[in-house]
Amino acid sequence: MAGLWGRRRREAKVPHEPAEAQEAQRMQAPEGPGTTFPRAGRDGDRGRRSADGLHLAGVRVEAEGPDGVVTLLQDVDLTLTARRVAVVGENGSGKSTLARAVAGLADVVDGTVTVHGVDAVGDVKALRRTVGFVFANPAAQSIMPTVREDVELTVKSLRDEAGRRLPKEQVAARVDAALAEHRLTELADRPCLALSSGQAQRLAMCAVMSAEPSLVIADEPTSLLDGRHRRIVADRLLAADGFQLLLVTHDLELARACDEAVWVHDGTIRSHGSAADVVAEYEAFLDAAVAEEFGGVWGGAVSYTH
Repeated sequence: MAGLWGRRRREAKVPHEPAEAQEAQRMQAPEGPGTTFPRAGRDGDRGRRSADGLHLAGVRVEAEGPDGVVTLLQDVDLTLTARRVAVVGENGSGKSTLARAVAGLADVVDGTVTVHGVDAVGDVKALRRTVGFVFANPAAQSIMPTVREDVELTVKSLRDEAGRRLPKEQVAARVDAALAEHRLTELADRPCLALSSGQAQRLAMCAVMSAEPSLVIADEPTSLLDGRHRRIVADRLLAADGFQLLLVTHDLELARACDEAVWVHDGTIRSHGSAADVVAEYEAFLDAAVAEEFGGVWGGAVSYTH
């Protein structure tokens, strides 16, 4: 599963791969001198490595466009310590760019990003054992042939407190426990390419969480799922303990279920506070925008007529 810091695969960029697949490959930690691996926590230790949360100060993100350099985010100042933080905003607003800046995938040209005590701009090796990333498209994340092997690859990257590989018996036990936790035991020997989108997203979450990161970033994790798996994935993310969740979503009910929310608009932070308050503010903005499209006639609810 490639949506995870600390997976052992050499960085590669394939020109015709989707952007998500290329980003997933960038998040691999090549095995070699100086590589930093995730530490395997003891039972009950998950989430105790740091309670610092996320701190962004004066952040500016730029990217090359067809007409030159484009500013994607600017003047971002945020402190996020709640366990579940939603990020909302319209397409192109900069919400996914914010998530990628936290994950070390965006070009932060100014400011600082600190993720649970780690400098996300200057210390990428440490960031790899701190952050897990779940993409919208689970097909961009599979590496190994079968479900079990994919989770096993993550667990094998863990090290004990002395920096040693985990014994085979411990790896097997952790893999079995992770599969059971995500209700994937019956699919353990199924090829990853034979999974439905919902099953593949559950596998992505399983692999990411089995590395015990301090922060899990989920960028539109339910957007490609059917109703049943949307609920399964959403409930799993919201109920999971031991890490902070940064959830980028257009699903406002899902956003409202978080503790805090951030509204990104036109590359800046429009609002930050309790999830209920920020989502209500964003909904009012959407109602006003749609009303303008309809010439001022809009009742705030969608009605379809034939």
